[in-house]
Amino acid sequence: MELRARVRCLYREERVAEALVRALSPDNVGGKGVELRTVRRGREVITTVRMEGRIETLLATLDDLLACTEAAEGLLEEV
Repeated sequence: MELRARVRCLYREERVAEALVRALSPDNVGGKGVELRTVRRGREVITTVRMEGRIETLLATLDDLLACTEAAEGLLEEV
C-alpha cells in the first residue's frame, strides 16, 4: 500500500526556515521504498513522505522527522 504524509511548519523568519531545511536535508535519504523531501516556501518548511509499507513504519518515520526538527529548533534558539 502506498502511504503519504505532509508536515508543514511555519516560522517567524525565513532565515530560521532555511536553517531548518539545511539541518534536515541529510534526513532526506529514506530507506528502501521511502521517499523524503524537505523544501522551504518563504517562512514555511514542508516535508513530504511517500512510502510503500505499513502505517506503523510511516508513523515511526514521522516521529523521527519531528524529533530531528525539535532538536534543530532547540539549537537555533541557543544561537
